[in-house]
Amino acid sequence: MAKQQEPAHIVWDWNGTLFHDNDAIIGATNAAFAELGLEPLTLERYRALYCVPVPKFYERLMGRLPTDAEWELMDDVFHRYYAEHRVRCALTDGAEDLLSGWRSAGHSQSLLSMYVHEELVPLVRGFGIEPHFIRVDGRTGPSGGSKTEHMVRHLRALGVVEPERTVVIGDAADDAVAALHAGARAVLYTGGSHSRASLEGVGVPVVDSLEEAVAVAGRLAA
Repeated sequence: MAKQQEPAHIVWDWNGTLFHDNDAIIGATNAAFAELGLEPLTLERYRALYCVPVPKFYERLMGRLPTDAEWELMDDVFHRYYAEHRVRCALTDGAEDLLSGWRSAGHSQSLLSMYVHEELVPLVRGFGIEPHFIRVDGRTGPSGGSKTEHMVRHLRALGVVEPERTVVIGDAADDAVAALHAGARAVLYTGGSHSRASLEGVGVPVVDSLEEAVAVAGRLAA
């Protein structure tokens, strides 16, 4: 008799992965840039240059790191613009069915985002998908940092989840870096903040749809 497969776990990213908010992100970035007289970005250029920590992204465009005052100004403008425009954004096509299917198959999943926790939770709840997750964590500290330590704390808080049977699905190179640091695996999705070329440099599978991402995650965690 074949041995029953052990449950696997997916840690989902939010912005640019489950939540298709590219338009709001680009608009907010350009609104922040306008405060310093920087030229607006297209989505293609944004994807080619975007990196974390976010101040390093600004350095690529400005030729220097922003001052503390410039960073605070751009960060404030970004988040105010984004909060106003995210209401027109929706879940990525097929996301809800994939969440339901993974859960129905007996696996678990959680959500880890660098979006501020107090705003993330009601947003996720508003889409009616919160019950699919055993934990939802957003950022609780200052913005602009790396996801690595957040990932370690997230997996530790989950407790029963084994890192080697955990796969992170995200749209940014930092998602994969954080996953590998925590002993998990990763699949990167091209529909969000990074170009395929920048994602492929990380050395993990890169896919063009969330459906592919879940299929690859299932194989990686097997």
